[in-house]
Amino acid sequence: MKPAIVASNIATLPTGLSSKQRERLFYSSMAAAVGITVFAGFARTYYLRPMFSPSLAPPLTPLLHLHGLVFSSWILLFITQTTLVAANRTRVHRRLGIAGMVLAALLVTVGISTAIIRTAHGMTTIPGGLVFLVVPLGDMVVFSILAGAAFYYRRRPDMHKRLILLATIAMLPAAVARLPFALMQTGPLAFFGFADLFILPCVVYDLVAFGKIHRATLFGALLIIASQPLRLAIGGTQAWLDFATWLTGLVS
Repeated sequence: MKPAIVASNIATLPTGLSSKQRERLFYSSMAAAVGITVFAGFARTYYLRPMFSPSLAPPLTPLLHLHGLVFSSWILLFITQTTLVAANRTRVHRRLGIAGMVLAALLVTVGISTAIIRTAHGMTTIPGGLVFLVVPLGDMVVFSILAGAAFYYRRRPDMHKRLILLATIAMLPAAVARLPFALMQTGPLAFFGFADLFILPCVVYDLVAFGKIHRATLFGALLIIASQPLRLAIGGTQAWLDFATWLTGLVS
């Protein structure tokens, strides 16, 4: 399910739907699009790895299994929480929100540790590992800001749900970069750009439903998009290379 298709469907929502029905349809569609993208991106290297990798390929390390488990759990929790709200089971949704806070903290810890350790031990196949390290670490910074803001505004559903969705979108470049399309292999601009398309339905939904972009959508979108060229610029500086060398030296 492509984000552009979701946006097109939102723009043509039947006028007979209530605001609650439109909202539930939007978030359910976005959860499905995110889930499909993550599965498709990591199918060959993780979820369906035995089908795509030869039997002699080196097994995944415990660290990567932990990384996959934690990040997959977040996506499953995101889909579950969206489904619970759509089913009007908000009490269960709030209780699971506590687990979501713990999982988010674990996700950031595991995400940062995995990126640093794999770079330090030369386990990544991406050229210029120290330069590229700024990308996954930047994902974790942006996710932390958006998820933290979402938990802070947990009693403001309009803010909370948008920030959680955008926090999840902020992590999509890793899955998008692994989609089996030649374009995604051309560099960060390609997979950043495609991942940013998931922001488009959020903007369209706000405009269709309320006639303006919600401030949480605007804040989250600007943070995600602005962070991307900033990371690429920082990654090429000597200051970053010195910092990344020191950081990876802690675990090498």
